[in-house]
Amino acid sequence: MVRAEDFCACLARLGVGFYAGVPDSLLQGLCAYLADSPPAGGHVIAANEGSAVAMACGYHVATGRHAAVYMQNSGLGNAVNPLLSLAAADVYRIPLFLIIGWRGEPGVADEPQHAAQGRLTLPLLEVMGIRHEVLEPAGRWERQLAGCVRHMGETGQAAAVVVRKGAFGPHKAEPAPNAFTLRREEALEAILEGIGPDALVVSTTGKASREIFEIRERRGGGHARDFLTVGSMGHASSIALGMSLGAARDVYCIDGDGAFLMHMGPLAVAARHARGNLRYVLINNGAHESVGGQPTVAFDMDAAGALRALGFAPVMAAADRGSLASGIEALEGARGGALVVCVAQGSRDTLGRPTIPPERNKLDMMALIAEGEAGL
Repeated sequence: MVRAEDFCACLARLGVGFYAGVPDSLLQGLCAYLADSPPAGGHVIAANEGSAVAMACGYHVATGRHAAVYMQNSGLGNAVNPLLSLAAADVYRIPLFLIIGWRGEPGVADEPQHAAQGRLTLPLLEVMGIRHEVLEPAGRWERQLAGCVRHMGETGQAAAVVVRKGAFGPHKAEPAPNAFTLRREEALEAILEGIGPDALVVSTTGKASREIFEIRERRGGGHARDFLTVGSMGHASSIALGMSLGAARDVYCIDGDGAFLMHMGPLAVAARHARGNLRYVLINNGAHESVGGQPTVAFDMDAAGALRALGFAPVMAAADRGSLASGIEALEGARGGALVVCVAQGSRDTLGRPTIPPERNKLDMMALIAEGEAGL
């Protein structure tokens, strides 16, 4: 394994002074080290990977120094546009050092949402013309980093290291500060109980969807009402909008603060185009908990005020059992609206993963909706 402090020290010697990115569980040791020991040039946890690329470009223009951008390989989707239309040799020719966690590596057991991206990670970098190395922890990783940075200096173009599971050693991270005591799973249980038996749920990627699946399992009510957005971080609200426009019943989007920040613009579109059967619930714990607990900026802003400005009304807030119960009741009785629930970090050590394949989940939900629509 590579120690994160050694990795960053090597890059510092090679002239890499600034880091921006979106945390990934495969890069957890690196992300935790950067949070504890920010480099001289600075470190910013970005809202999405594309904005991290843009920040790195701006840093290079201002300083002439190289910047690093870290991400899970799923984040390449957000990064393709600025990599090809901003940093590429045909445009501004800006060198970037990319650190990419390789989820779904062929031959390594992983979740279904990582399979296609894992299979296509190296071919995608090849097609984009980005020199890349699969990080080799034993022996030559320093030479790999030096080769990538030398390529950046000679060509003015990006280079990448692709990081396998277990390549980085652990680094103990302090959890993001959080004074709330309401647990997310407890809040989700109350929300599912309060929204009515016919409502559809679209839940964000990460632990929220895993907890919703287990709550339904405990209750024995089936899973056909829930669309678990196991990947596609930040897109649950758009899925919920499309579903609400196509179905006659209420649709609840249950989102997380990292996903909320990643693609906030579509929420303004959802508020504008929803027909009154879409309701938005933001579960805010101020952290990217599913990939290591790195902080978001969601506790540094007025999330309820932002949702009002985006067009949601009414907007309620909750941080304990009493305000959550009244908030759910008010949301259930409103035509649309939003609820912001502030919760503590943390989840059960025994928390599992959905055991129903995504396509089966989709077909069950489609059959349920079609059956309901036929009865209207």
